[in-house]
Parts: sequence; structure tokens; C-alpha cells
Amino acid sequence: MIVLGIETSCDETGVALYNTMPWESAQPASLGILGQALHSQIAMHREYGGVVPELASRDHIRRVLPLLDESLAQSGLALKDIDAVAYTQGPGLAGALLVGSAFAKSLAQGLNLPSIGVHHLEGHLLSPLLGETAPQFPFIALLVSGGHTQLMKVSGVGRYELLGETLDDAAGEAFDKTAKLLGLDYPGGAAISKLAEKGRPSQFDLPKPMLHSGDLDFSFSGLKTAVLNQVKKFQEKNITDATEVAQFHADLARAFVESLVAVLVSKSERALKQTGCKHLVLAGGVGANLQLRAALNEKATKNGFEVHYPPLDLCTDNGVMIAFAGALRLLAPNNGSTTSGAFDIKPRWDLQSNNLV
Repeated sequence: MIVLGIETSCDETGVALYNTMPWESAQPASLGILGQALHSQIAMHREYGGVVPELASRDHIRRVLPLLDESLAQSGLALKDIDAVAYTQGPGLAGALLVGSAFAKSLAQGLNLPSIGVHHLEGHLLSPLLGETAPQFPFIALLVSGGHTQLMKVSGVGRYELLGETLDDAAGEAFDKTAKLLGLDYPGGAAISKLAEKGRPSQFDLPKPMLHSGDLDFSFSGLKTAVLNQVKKFQEKNITDATEVAQFHADLARAFVESLVAVLVSKSERALKQTGCKHLVLAGGVGANLQLRAALNEKATKNGFEVHYPPLDLCTDNGVMIAFAGALRLLAPNNGSTTSGAFDIKPRWDLQSNNLV
């Protein structure tokens, strides 16, 4: 079964084609990727310091058809070869989701194919199955994507249990806000990580929010505020030497990353211990952070669990994860696929409410 995946939840337009044959025959799942194309809107939104929803929606309209043509060309397939269409139904920006839903539903109805709405976070959660070493169910997933920071127990496709989540700023939001405080461009994750490599250790004692809370929830607004306070203190010194300013920014970036990583790693370890799981998955855009990966790898070696990652090019939003998640859903009974042409979207959507019975 060949599934077309369409992702338009925020500021990336992703289109991909996935063949379920490797998954059904126990071959590496990555072999099923037939073609993919992605356009990022980062350059467009950088001027505004964040995503502008109306601009995002309009850009999805311009990009989705050329990206479909590109994916088909890569795969050597034609529209008549597609068996089903999967699209991001939510959560995300309403206008952006509507573009993807309308395109997917129209295409499916015109080709007389079933379509299936995919939860954006499910796409991220299952994407590590496409990696070189796929995790075994059940596993714990640390999902750090955009406005989401969550710990989930994943017992199978469509079987998710929320263990903890952020109470305010997500990790990705904290990265972006801290980057802005340090004069770095949007988005902040990669820029902060790169700057932190130049920082010296133990220059700032930043808080590690909820590290010892006893639960699996997160909070990063206090960490962002602590960074703001340090910036204000430095500005009061009226230091103008460029080298000294640059070193201050690097030291503060390192302290920020170390505090955030310490919390994410500690909570992940706790989730593994509480559930008895031996496999941890890191998914979402922040999953590409090298400091976080290094810390998790170190803990895994020390404490005897395995950690799995999606391929680096599949950490951010993409069409492959939607095609793949949609394909796995379509292989399950009572999967929710439909031939209806209704443009149904869910800008706010609890993942557990979409569990398979």
C-alpha cells in the first residue's frame, strides 16, 4: 500500500510517499520511503521573529502542489499509483491545517481513495521507527516539538498514555525566547546550541525548574526569566567590549542549555523507572539538539537503557512522518479512514483521545 502524506501544521510544507511493504515484511521501515519534498518557511518568518499564521497559510497553498510533483518524480510513480492519502489533521495553526486538509481531501475524492487524518504528535512519536535502530514497544517517548514538551508511554500504534507535560513554556519556546534575549535569529534552538559550544562551564547558576518535583511535568518559564535577569544585570554594567559581550552570551547560552537538558534527562530517566520500560525515544525538533543527545547517550550507557532517535532530517516537521503514521494507522482495524470530502481539522487535539480501540 502506497500512502501519500501531507504536512502543513505550521511553518513547513511537507509531502512524501511511503510504501508499507517493508513494515509488513519486517524489513527496516526506512526502506518504505519512496520520495519526499519539504519547504521551510523559516526565512520568511524570521523577519517577524516568529510564525505569522496568515503568511504561513498562504505559503502552504503555493508550495504543496509543486512539492507533490517533486515527490512523485523522485519515486517514479504517478497519481494513479497512490492507494491512500494521509494528512495532518491537528494540532496546529487552523489556516495552515485547512490548506493541507482541503488539498488532501480533494485529491483523495478526485482519485476515489480513502483518506486519514493524522495527529501531528503521533507522526513525531512514530518517526524513530524509521531510524537505524527502531525501538521495541512499549517505549517512553520524550517529545520536544515547538509548543510541546511531553513524556508519553507508547505501547503500540494508537496506544498512547500521557505521563507528564509542560505547565507553561515548552522547551522549544524557551529556546526561542532565550535566543531573542541574546540577540540571535529565530528560530533559536540551533543558534543557542551552537553558541553554547563556545561557553565556559559554571559561569552561571541557573535554575532547573521542577527537577525534584517528584512528578513528570515540566516548567521552563522560570528558566527563561532567570536568563532575562542575567541579561539585565550585564547590561547595567555598560560593558561595550565586543569580545566580553560575546563571551557573556556564550556562557549564558551554555548554562541555559545545561539546565534545560538536565531537567529533560532526569524526567526521562524517572519515566523509564516508573514504567519499567527499557527503550527511550527522543522525537520532535529539539530532538536534533546535540547536547541533549549526548547527555541521553551517556545516561543510557550508564543505566542500561536504549535511546533511539529519528533520522536528523526527520526531526523537524515533514511529510514522511505523516505518511508513515497514516500508513500504520491504515493497517490497523477501526483506523478512522474515510472517503468523506469534509475538510475536518482539529487545531487543539489531545493525542490520547485519538487512541485506537
